[in-house]
Amino acid sequence: MKRSHSIYHKNFSLIIIFLVLISVTFVIALIVSYNLTEKYVENDFSSKKIDVLEQTIKPYNDLFQNKIPEITSYQGFLDSASAAKYASAVFHDYPFVKRVVFYDMRISNKKNSATIKDNLGISVNAIYQYQPNNGGIAGARQNGAADGQDFLQMALKLSNYITYSDTSRGSTQDEIYKTFYNVGPDKISYSNILRREDVKIFRELQKHPNSSSYYKQNMMTFFLDPYLLKVKNPHLGLYQHIAIEPVVYDPLDNETGNLTAEVALPGAFADFKLYFNSEKNYLTAEIYRRFMPIGALVLTMYCFLVLIGWLIYRNLNVNIRLFKLQYDFINNFTHEFKTPVSVIKIAGSNLSGDNGLSDKQRKQYGRILNEEADKLNDLMNKLLSFTQLENKSIDIKKEEIDVENFINKYKETFRIKYPDFKINCRVHDVKSFYTDPVLLGSIVQNLVENAYKYSHPDKKELNINVTHEKRNIIFSFADRGIGIPKNEMSNIFQKFYRIENQYNQNGSVGLGLAFCKELVNFMNGDIIVNSKVNEGSEFIVTLPYEI
Repeated sequence: MKRSHSIYHKNFSLIIIFLVLISVTFVIALIVSYNLTEKYVENDFSSKKIDVLEQTIKPYNDLFQNKIPEITSYQGFLDSASAAKYASAVFHDYPFVKRVVFYDMRISNKKNSATIKDNLGISVNAIYQYQPNNGGIAGARQNGAADGQDFLQMALKLSNYITYSDTSRGSTQDEIYKTFYNVGPDKISYSNILRREDVKIFRELQKHPNSSSYYKQNMMTFFLDPYLLKVKNPHLGLYQHIAIEPVVYDPLDNETGNLTAEVALPGAFADFKLYFNSEKNYLTAEIYRRFMPIGALVLTMYCFLVLIGWLIYRNLNVNIRLFKLQYDFINNFTHEFKTPVSVIKIAGSNLSGDNGLSDKQRKQYGRILNEEADKLNDLMNKLLSFTQLENKSIDIKKEEIDVENFINKYKETFRIKYPDFKINCRVHDVKSFYTDPVLLGSIVQNLVENAYKYSHPDKKELNINVTHEKRNIIFSFADRGIGIPKNEMSNIFQKFYRIENQYNQNGSVGLGLAFCKELVNFMNGDIIVNSKVNEGSEFIVTLPYEI
């Protein structure tokens, strides 16, 4: 009789839809996050160039804002030696300065001055040129005509400042920049900043044209080489190549797909720019570097959702198994009760009928009633004992038993009950030990019953071996039955679980092995099974050996 599989309705479509949905969402999330990361990297390529510019131009700004104004601290009293020392410090700290020209100037009202305005003249007393030379400095005096244009421009600015400045207040930064700085392509000229008192003195000098007084003033011109600027790239993952190029630089051999950007240099380097170039493959590495944490986060969320789906599936599967166990239990238990109840009812009807019964018939019906009542009582006792075991409401009553006599007693009982059942028993190195004979008897009875029940008619055979190993006594029950499939091995000790085969369609509620497992555990022992399909099974019970 083939068992129907339509009793239990298994529908995991919602779980499958859920898994498909989150998998599709996961893939879409990865694609979207990768595309957004790619756009983000490309935007950074365009915007982070300012960081490179700031880091690269920082030494130039320091020279312009801090080092050059130090000239003012000399108040016009720089000489060739102190100018050389100052230039040496400049060359050491700012390698992009390739030459410094020092102008030792005089302000007077002499007619031979290079610049005359309102009886005030500015002339050059001496010009010195300094250049870096193998870690040192090379200096030389040159004639007044050298770099004359720079001097004339600065002299004209000073003259205008002296003539028109407001001595009632200090000079603003804008006035200082326009008067005492002259920034041109690749060079910066600077003269020391005049104090209000100096301006007043020079104006008094204008009022006395025959005065022989003169005042010293210092001016320096710094010649710069933009190609000596050290490019500092704080974003190595974005910019593969950064070069200083002329503003008009426009490469004709730019490879298709490369990302390029440029930003103009300020001040004296205004004719040059920073040119950025990165291949697409180079940026891909940066995209992946930024994408990996996002991808890991998305993957973690995906795994979390899959875990939730698996837990839902497991819960659903457990519920179905519980439903199956409950259904099997009710079905088999009903059958177990229905058969003896039906027999009792028939026997009772015959006994209470009007037809006269012989003594032999009455005895036969009485025996039937007793047998069926014993079956019902045995089933109820097994359920009651199982409940008591789970609730730990049974006490172990240990007494000394003779192992061989104990096993032979059950052997004889089953030989009478099942004449076709061959039971072989061997006891090795064990005479007696202390245990609860009732509980041990229940274990033996259930395992022997199972061996007979689940064996082919022509292979009703069981070998019982008892051995002593260290502090344990081991009972082995090896049959030649139908065996247990590997996928069922972990379930056979569960309550109400039955393997679906032709031998347990009727007459079993799935309590035998579960009852044995509970008994063995209650006695502080262990039970395992080794089995091969169509070859047989071996149940090994290990109990503490106490003498």
